[in-house]
Amino acid sequence: MSHPAERASSHELVRGRTTLGDFELTVLSDGFYFLDGGAMFGVVPKTMWEKRAPADERNRILLGLNTVVVRTGKHTAVIETGIGNKLPEKLKQIYGAQEKLPAAFAAAGTRPEEVDIVINSHLHFDHCGWNTTRTPEGRIVPTFPNARYFAHRGEVEHGHLQLERDAISYISENYDPLVESGQMTLLDLKRGEVREIVPGISVELFPGHTSQMMAVHVESDGRHACYISDLLPTSAHLDITWVMGYDLDPLRCIEERKRFYQRAIPEQWLVLFTHDHHRPFGYIEWNEKGKPVMKTSGDSPI
Repeated sequence: MSHPAERASSHELVRGRTTLGDFELTVLSDGFYFLDGGAMFGVVPKTMWEKRAPADERNRILLGLNTVVVRTGKHTAVIETGIGNKLPEKLKQIYGAQEKLPAAFAAAGTRPEEVDIVINSHLHFDHCGWNTTRTPEGRIVPTFPNARYFAHRGEVEHGHLQLERDAISYISENYDPLVESGQMTLLDLKRGEVREIVPGISVELFPGHTSQMMAVHVESDGRHACYISDLLPTSAHLDITWVMGYDLDPLRCIEERKRFYQRAIPEQWLVLFTHDHHRPFGYIEWNEKGKPVMKTSGDSPI
């Protein structure tokens, strides 16, 4: 039985393409997966959120796993790497993990060897799973052998604590081998600081979902895009107070959303959504009631 949110295009591996100044942005999919709708919308009543995100008979909503490939002309950068192929079998069944990202790269005509930059907004397993690959022999190898990886130092440290609240979210094989080999650079980034990775691509701390979650800014020829990650996981989460049950600090998320909107809306940033399978990017505006909504015109996905 298909999920009520599935569409004819649901299995397309390339979810969208657009240009940003001189840069080319391509959204690739590691497949869709399922999470409990109540957890995804926190204290928001189901009668409200299910109008935007239909649930199946098990109360699960369909979510995307969006990897953005940015071609700058000098660099091929990857933002986020999906769930990967290292989940225990039980979790694969729970989430419906599909392991599609390698096929998506092939469909887009991009070889993993071309990638020279990989950025993880944070290190939950659904954002960094294809940082590494488990081979049929059981070895853990870098998926992007020629890339420099970037993540926040605090994310690695927090993952190593294995706290009861979120231990399940961290799988050390996604990052520890890269840290140990020196292929992953750990950033010590403070709130309000913007750190350039390569010209036109930078990161900035937007804490709340985790204490060290980073947004990724992409800028070219006067245009600005932002991969805001789990601060706004989908276009159904735009309301300032519609935060997730997964967020470690929901009140901080509300304040950080306000800070994000203060810049993203008047400056017309293209917003890249990490978990919106059907609308991976778009522009946000204020409606007549002063609430953030998606613009109905402009760039659109497939």
